Amino acid sequence: MIFERISQLIDYAEEKGLIESCDRIWAQNRLIDALGLDGYEDVRHEKAELEDILKEIDDYAVQNGIIETDSVVFRDLFDARIMGLLTPAPHEVIAKFNEKYNVSPMNATDWYYDFSRATDYIRTYRVKKDLRWTVESRYGKIDISINLSKPEKDPRAIAAAKTAPQSGYPKCALCAENEGYAGNVRAAARENHRIIPMTLAGEKWFLQYSPYVYYNEHCIALSSVHRPMKVNRALFDKMLDFVSIFPHYFIGSNADLPIVGGSILSHDHMQGGRYEFAMERAPIVREITFDGFENVNAGIVDWPLSVIRLNSADKAEIASLAEKVLSAWRSYTDEQAFIFAETDGEKHNTITPIARRRGKKYELDLVLRNNITTPEHPLGLYHPHAEKHNIKKENIGLIEVMGLAVLPARLKDEMKALADAIISGGDIRADEKTAKHADWFDSFKDNYTFTSENVDNILFEQIGKTFVAVLEDAGVYKRTEAGEEAMMRFVNAAGGR
Repeated sequence: MIFERISQLIDYAEEKGLIESCDRIWAQNRLIDALGLDGYEDVRHEKAELEDILKEIDDYAVQNGIIETDSVVFRDLFDARIMGLLTPAPHEVIAKFNEKYNVSPMNATDWYYDFSRATDYIRTYRVKKDLRWTVESRYGKIDISINLSKPEKDPRAIAAAKTAPQSGYPKCALCAENEGYAGNVRAAARENHRIIPMTLAGEKWFLQYSPYVYYNEHCIALSSVHRPMKVNRALFDKMLDFVSIFPHYFIGSNADLPIVGGSILSHDHMQGGRYEFAMERAPIVREITFDGFENVNAGIVDWPLSVIRLNSADKAEIASLAEKVLSAWRSYTDEQAFIFAETDGEKHNTITPIARRRGKKYELDLVLRNNITTPEHPLGLYHPHAEKHNIKKENIGLIEVMGLAVLPARLKDEMKALADAIISGGDIRADEKTAKHADWFDSFKDNYTFTSENVDNILFEQIGKTFVAVLEDAGVYKRTEAGEEAMMRFVNAAGGR
């Protein structure tokens, strides 16, 4: 069986262009060594899916003590090693990318995205397990997903990580040093990972894809230097350079403060891709003119978060205006609107910026963020409020700002249990899985007649509606007449009218 799987894997690697026919014996011998074999038989075999091939290779490694602990963490470490043996060297990947880029930027990213899936760096068969749907709202069609592709760590792996040596290498999951890294119980294996160098605003950066692909061609641009994220003029310049290099991609950055920022603030990076989010489709509801920047079209976007959109053919001018708006927002206080630049020395105001191309023009969305906390909202006033924590408690980062909910995996089982209780007439508050959803369910149950055929759709629709309300919580200015008046006070303070 193991010889058959080796042969199938070599066939797969050749079919996907990871190796050429002249590499087959070389690849065969590398796999033989990794699996502790002292020989090889070329047996008859049929084509198989990569997921099945790797599973049985992992099974063999577990049975023969090559994988020390049978858990998803250790299996992932080993099959990344196996795929790394068949993954071309960085210089080959870069040369191929550049060859494709000379045809067109889209040609290059198409190839690189396929390559990242072929090497199993993007585990496509896991991504397919994610639940995805849309919900209609007054802001347009909103994307909802329950993330099932990122495996939860086995308790044995967690225990092993606690006792493992702390090397500090790589410094984080986004460092360039992850390329080809074998990984361990603390850090994911990246032996099948390759990154593409690029220059943004005169600095060395790299392009890669997210292994979890929350949306189409979900890419990451990362600095070659491990340094904290910072939203500033230099960031705007890098974003605009990025969409000059890849005009078919958008690029955005999380805010650079806790609560309103992303999960990794310690490494300077951005996220982009080839996907149209609901926020991009949202229209301007009020046009703005900024003194001294008459060549930049600007306006307030009809979106639950507070967004100023800038559009211009001039990269330098649009970046300069973005810098002006950011500087004004950093120091802006409006007690009437409960906007405070700082309290007790802690700064609260920052921006989530997103850049894209509109034909030959550049477009920047500047999302105003504030991370102030209050006794009533200790996790953040402009953060999902407590009554919505059963659905979403985590930070609202870049991806969700744009209109894609990335919800926790727990919801899949919890919604199934809730649906079963609704249909059977069970006590929702008596079950740990459903009790947290009882008040939420009470808020809409009288609007429906539930059947076994419609209960799932109703619950998923209500999840979507709750996420829209979460986005409204995150807006520093609400989409009301009073909210627009308050937002215009800031626009005026920033030199706009």
